[in-house]
Amino acid sequence: MAIVDVYNMKREKVGQLELADEVFAGEIKEHLFWEVVKAQLASRRQGTAAAKERAAVSGSTKKLYKQKGTGQARHGSKRAPNFVGGGQAHPPRPRDWSYRPPRQVRVGALRSALSKFAKEGRLVVVERFELPEIKTKGLVQALSTLKAERKTLVVDAASNENLKLSIRNSKDHNFLPPEGVNVYDLLRHDTLVLSKDAAKALEQRCLREPSAASSNQAADKAPQAAKG
Repeated sequence: MAIVDVYNMKREKVGQLELADEVFAGEIKEHLFWEVVKAQLASRRQGTAAAKERAAVSGSTKKLYKQKGTGQARHGSKRAPNFVGGGQAHPPRPRDWSYRPPRQVRVGALRSALSKFAKEGRLVVVERFELPEIKTKGLVQALSTLKAERKTLVVDAASNENLKLSIRNSKDHNFLPPEGVNVYDLLRHDTLVLSKDAAKALEQRCLREPSAASSNQAADKAPQAAKG
């Protein structure tokens, strides 16, 4: 088990927390970062680019002039791509760019990112992230006390309203609940601050086994693969 120091809001050590080595002290597989971040950014693409082909452009369908005898090119329609105002040849179409890497890849990348923060000393675990009032200045001061002045991702329960509302006006710092933590947001921050409960929730999320249904499906497919 990985042993992590736990601090209060004054950065005074108040205890230690045992976390799974697989999640916070595992091997850092950086190639998985590329796989998962690429998928995340692809899923954010709107995919709404579109243009009209010649069949969709308004205009006459009448042949411009007779086929032979004019000495000109054999045009058939004013809506052809080589005319001004004509349709585009092979135009872009709306499409869905999103895709989902395998679960082992996604979880492996998340474990590697958390281990990277822990090994590089950029992980801070606090007993409870408590703010007396909703105030961005108070949040910045609290993060400064925790030695997290640079771009910081704070992870705590979604019910922590003072934290959520205080951090939303900050340019450099962001908040996520444990269930929303992802590789892209982790890698674009310098420091990760976790509440004690959030750290355990992330641990459980990364150690969670696939559902029994998916396991049964895999078992059903195994004999078929063997026969093939």
